[in-house]
Amino acid sequence: MRVMQGSFRRKDKAMVKSKQATIIYTAGSHLHAGRGRKDSDSMTNIRNIFCVGRNYATHAKELGNAIPTSPFFFMKPTNAVVFTNGQPIAFPADQGSVHYEVEIVIRMSKKYEPGMKLDEVIDQMALGVDFTLRDVQDGLKQKQLPWLLAKGFPNSALLTPFHPFPGEAALRETNFSLQKNGEVVQNGNVSQMLFDLQALIDFATKHLGLDAGDLIYTGTPAGVGPVADGDRLSLYWGEQLWGECSIALG
Repeated sequence: MRVMQGSFRRKDKAMVKSKQATIIYTAGSHLHAGRGRKDSDSMTNIRNIFCVGRNYATHAKELGNAIPTSPFFFMKPTNAVVFTNGQPIAFPADQGSVHYEVEIVIRMSKKYEPGMKLDEVIDQMALGVDFTLRDVQDGLKQKQLPWLLAKGFPNSALLTPFHPFPGEAALRETNFSLQKNGEVVQNGNVSQMLFDLQALIDFATKHLGLDAGDLIYTGTPAGVGPVADGDRLSLYWGEQLWGECSIALG
């Protein structure tokens, strides 16, 4: 699995282990670590990457989509993952516009069984960007084809370092946001979700199956838009900077 296009510093490593991708990432000193988070905790085994579409009504409306009546899932391949390290990240320049979509990402620590509480099965969270080839996606929609080519290309699953999951109630106390070149372009809160984390996990367990190492990109708020070559993206949890990168179109 190729984890990042760009250069790691010496203490940053990536390796592949059997059927699962094992990503080892040590956060740079310029990033703000969450309370109680240790560098040794930044290893995560990624099994599947599930993504939730149209989970914020304002986002669905801004793209002219109907408001869903049940959770809407799609997937990204694990080789789409790239961790923020302040580095330039490469994206295609010949497939139309590339859009950012900032999201809260949760990680499953064990197989979910009905009746389990969120704190029992979610051990970590991060912020992520679901990069999307918007023109490609629009074409696939018109043909009623799956979105994989628009959502699963290399580096399309951006992740900050992981932090301990504080519980859904605590999540409601803090907004997450994305800045582009120092300007806030997206700002959201889990309280704005159409389907909360419990509903997402129940639905995904029933229809897809969830187990340790699965990630869920939980949906994006309004404000999605295109990136340009050289843009600087910064992901914030409240006032804390969790990750940064720059855009390299080519």
